[in-house]
Amino acid sequence: MSSCENFKQKALENPEVKAEYDTSQPEYDIIQAMISARKNQQLTQEDLSKRTGITQAGISRIENGSRNPSLLMLKRLARGMGMELRLDFIPK
Repeated sequence: MSSCENFKQKALENPEVKAEYDTSQPEYDIIQAMISARKNQQLTQEDLSKRTGITQAGISRIENGSRNPSLLMLKRLARGMGMELRLDFIPK
């Protein structure tokens, strides 16, 4: 296990940290899905920018979590990668 994973596991032992992490998990899931889809297609942020009309800086801010994209923007990103956006509601 990497030192980053070790740190994460240790931090999540704190109930307050765990609660905040769980609250933010959907955002992290979206970010990870977007990054994975882009990298699987061997696209750079600049490539995706050209396909979507979203600036490279805007894509970077979404991927680093400093910008929350709208549903419309997520649809544009999906289309730019030749994909379809799908959202799920799942029971806890």
